[in-house]
This record gives sequence, C-alpha cells and structure tokens, in this order.
Amino acid sequence: MKYTFEQAEKSRVKIVMTFDAEELAAAEQKAYIRNKGKYVVNGYRKGKAPKKVIEMNYGPVFSQDAIEDLYEENFDRILDENKDNFTAIAQPKLELGDSEANEVVIIAMLPVKPEVELGAYTGLDIVKTAKVVTDADVDAQLQSEIEKKAELVPVEGRACKMGDTVEIDFSGSVDGEKFAGGTAERYSLELGSGSFIPGFEEQVAGMNAGEEKDVVVTFPAEYHEASLAGKEAVFAVKLHVISEKKLPTVEEYVEKLKMSVEDYKAKVRARLEKKTENENRDKTENAIVEAICKGAKCEIPEAMIDSQIEETMHNFEMQLSYSGMKLADYCKYMGTTVEQMREQTRPSAEKNVLAQLVIDKLIRTEKIEATEEEIEAKIAQDAASVDKAVEEYKKNMKPQQIEYIRNDIIITKLFAFLEANNNMIVEE
Repeated sequence: MKYTFEQAEKSRVKIVMTFDAEELAAAEQKAYIRNKGKYVVNGYRKGKAPKKVIEMNYGPVFSQDAIEDLYEENFDRILDENKDNFTAIAQPKLELGDSEANEVVIIAMLPVKPEVELGAYTGLDIVKTAKVVTDADVDAQLQSEIEKKAELVPVEGRACKMGDTVEIDFSGSVDGEKFAGGTAERYSLELGSGSFIPGFEEQVAGMNAGEEKDVVVTFPAEYHEASLAGKEAVFAVKLHVISEKKLPTVEEYVEKLKMSVEDYKAKVRARLEKKTENENRDKTENAIVEAICKGAKCEIPEAMIDSQIEETMHNFEMQLSYSGMKLADYCKYMGTTVEQMREQTRPSAEKNVLAQLVIDKLIRTEKIEATEEEIEAKIAQDAASVDKAVEEYKKNMKPQQIEYIRNDIIITKLFAFLEANNNMIVEE
C-alpha cells in the first residue's frame, strides 16, 4: 500500500491510499472466505460455491468488503505514522479515486485539529480577580445555613404577608374557561418566592385564613405556553393556613453542632476562602484566555464545534435527569426544541473550542511539561491528604489518574507563566 497526504481547506487533510492488484486480490479472497456462507447457488451446498461462481450470480459482492477491509487494516497505521503531522478529530469522509486497472484508490478527507496562529500573549492588560472574604460574607453564609433550618409555624390573628408560607386552593381561568395546570388544592406557596405569575403573590398577601378572593393577573408575553401568553387570567383563591418561619438563633444553631460561635465562624470562613480562591483563579484564568483568544486566528472545523455542542447537551441532559426531568419535557416547558437549544449553544461551543486550541498551542509554543519529580510530589501530596503512604496510594492509581495529574501540573505552570508575563490589574 502506498499513500500520500496533503493539507486541504477547512482544517482537513487529504489522504490518498493506493492498493495494487495483488493486495486487492488478497483482500477479496479474505472477504470471500469470511462471507461465502451468505450466498446460495444452485448445484452447490451453502458456503461451498467458488468465488467466481458466486460473483457470476450476485455480481462483485466481495469487492466492497475487500475495499472496506483494506481501509480499516491500514488507516490507523497511517494516523500513527503521522501523529506529529496531524491529529484526527473525527471520522473521515471516504470516496474512491481514479485508478489504474486492478488497483484501488481510496481518498479520505480527514478533519484534523487546526493550527492556531497566536497573537500577543504577553504584555497584555488583564484583570486579575482577587475577591477577599469579609466578616459580612461569613455572617451571610451563616445566616443562609440557619435559614435552611427554619421551621414553619402556623400563625393566627393576622393577615399573611410577604415571606410567609400559605396553603391555598386556586383555580385559574382565561375568558371564563379553565386551563390545564391552573388548578390545585392545599398548595404550599412562599409569598415573595416568585413561583407564580407576577402579581399573584402580591395580591394573596393581605388575605386571612379562611378568606376567598379572585386574583387577576396577566401571563407574560413570552410565557412558555403560547395559548396563554399575554392573556389575562382570573384565579379563584381560598387561603387555608398561614405559616411563618421560625429561625434558631446563631447560638442555638451552633450549639447543636457542639461548637462555639467563634470556632464555627472560623470554619465557615475557611470554607468560603477556599471557594473564593477557586473562583478567583477560574475568573482570572478565563480573563487571560479570553484576552489571548482575541488576537488568535484559527479555522475551526465544524466537527469540533459539533462535538462540543454534543458534550454540552449531554451534560445538561444528565443534570436534568438528576431532578427527574427529560430533555424533551424541558424543551416543551420552555417553548423550544432540542435543535434550537443546540444552535443557542453554538456560540459558546465555538468559544470553548478556540480556548482549548489556544491553550494547547501555548503549551507547545512555550514547551511546558510536567517532570517526573513534579508528578511524584503531587502524588505524595494527594496521598498525604487521605492519610496514606505513597506506595500504598500508588497501588490503586490508574493510568488516567497519572495523566490527569500531569495535565493539571502543565496547566498550572502555563497560567503561572501567563500571569507572570502579563500586566495583571487587580480587581476585588
């Protein structure tokens, strides 16, 4: 087999494979041996008819199989031999080329990772996020945790107000006709949560237990159910129970955790500082990549964008499944389609792909690597974090974990280099 390759437009490589008559004949013979049992020829037991006899009755049925076999047996080797020249990112589009007698020419148009032309990536003015955790942040986090421990306590002798939770019956109608999903009994609603159509909760506020009232609202113009969008609706509401939140004091909450207020606040602060440190790093790294991407040039293949879209859609579908919802149902509720969601995802997919390509190019340009000493040090650190000896910890490690550590070290070194070589403007 002989082959040649050359760069083609739209980040593709054209690979031309030529197989001579001897190679083709051998492949056809293999295909015949493998598939002859599929064909029935009068005068022969099944699987016993000669190759020429089968072809006389069914045509050149082994040629296509032979061509597919030749491609599959050789294409991966071509990719391996040229791994320093190009990287495949999708399956190629195949076609037969012009050939001499008894030869076969297979042309593969292969989408490959595109080359990035970097612009300036040092000396740029880039915002560095450096938010610090304040006492107010700690108090707000503590209050948020206390809110989750709130108990609902029925109240009497007053009307409901925003912030209360009420138990109501409601029945909605548009132009005197009830609509699907507009009726419920003993429904628990927190006033001010924004769960209902704008104006509904505000009109319920002020009602007393046992009171009935018509609440008039207008569906938003962009409401997901087109038949209701922009329509005025009347909800017959009956209020049964009013409840208010009863919160434990800070001291009561922390006492149950068997800690002092000061110690617990210190624990909350440490947790917030770790979270804030990660957020600062992510925002800063995103700002660096975005600034460098502005000056980069790259012809991104559609295959890479489509792959990124599929990954994003898959991840979103998985998130929906955790809450018991299917993607099709979500789309119906939002008044959209899966295809429309894909197209809405396209701009961010293009941005993400370009960022990945730019990072890869920067790593290669600056020759950033992870040394074996650095990898061993990170493994030792991880082992210590779970209180294990290094050798014991390494016994259970998989190759993918080693590769993850290698990549993590490389990325960390890359962004350390970029921060050191750009004008980082601190913003809290």
